[in-house]
Amino acid sequence: MLTMLVGLSACTQSKKTAASVGAAGGRHKFSYTNPITRDTAISMRDHFIIKVGRQWFCTGTSMPVWSGPNPGVRLLVSDDLIHWRQHSWLIDGKKLPANCPYNGRFWAPEIHYIQKKFWLTVNSGQVTAEDPKGMKTHSVWLFSSDKVTGPYKLVNGPLTPHYNNDATLFEDEDGQTYLYCSGNGLWQAKIDLPTGKLVGEVQQFRGAKDANNPGWMVGGIEGPFVLKRDGTYFMFFSTWTRGYEVGLLRSKSPLGPWELAAPEPIFGTRKREYRAEMARNGGYSNLQFTDTPDPYQETGHNAIFEGPDGQLWSSCHYFFDQRIPGLADWQKVPQMGFEPLHFRNGIFAIDGPTWTEQTVRY
Repeated sequence: MLTMLVGLSACTQSKKTAASVGAAGGRHKFSYTNPITRDTAISMRDHFIIKVGRQWFCTGTSMPVWSGPNPGVRLLVSDDLIHWRQHSWLIDGKKLPANCPYNGRFWAPEIHYIQKKFWLTVNSGQVTAEDPKGMKTHSVWLFSSDKVTGPYKLVNGPLTPHYNNDATLFEDEDGQTYLYCSGNGLWQAKIDLPTGKLVGEVQQFRGAKDANNPGWMVGGIEGPFVLKRDGTYFMFFSTWTRGYEVGLLRSKSPLGPWELAAPEPIFGTRKREYRAEMARNGGYSNLQFTDTPDPYQETGHNAIFEGPDGQLWSSCHYFFDQRIPGLADWQKVPQMGFEPLHFRNGIFAIDGPTWTEQTVRY
């Protein structure tokens, strides 16, 4: 088994529900069509999936993202990866007191199984009259539980002294653990999980406009996720420069130095008219590129999980191009999507994004 499977789920069993037994030779077949969820009630961004036992659980950024009261940290559950339902609120925003220091946006939560416990990272800040979204104090908070469904107890927070977001955790083969996050670039630090304290200071190691960056990164970078294969560390990250795309870094050390593993994004969607004003204001509207043929305006901020075939898959939000006429209500908000993760020519690859029926046999 690949070393990065460790910690991605609490169990490696697959279930035969949506993955039914194929007619030929007793082979299994899993069919799916993105987006997977088609329900405004459970719409999210930044989908993070973890397999525990015979079920998959998912959390992410619930709507509304930018305005209005953010409801909290939602947990979805599925028996077959296709049909998803609301399980619970790991953090219910309505139940938090007014002086709670993490009652703001609840962006991009993740759940990692490390050292026989479930660790929930939440990105949020404190709502005040002067800061109704809590963005001035927005940073990373760490919770833990003996069960994926909670209850989760606060371990420590904020973990960093300034704005940080999109936190993720990684456990190396030697048991050392690391925190990666974004916030005007990508950041990293070693972390002691039992206390939730960083070992040393969190350091920014890559900015969107660094001199050695290609043009497709200059708009902004976020959403790190780290895997290890054959002694090499790989970091997925997202950029919103040309739409929403996933890039890949690699390193021989968990704290870098990191270099681009591929000269172009390995996944995502490009739409020139999407965020065109942001491109003009950011000074990169002159970038030359062709729109991707998919019907989406965003596919990104991915995370990796164990799929129905016991292999690694990539999940993220799939958001339809809002210029398409006649969209249904569920198509007007982000929904869950996923694709198999491949390893080719020494790097990870994700085919897609897809929008027609796909079948994986195993």
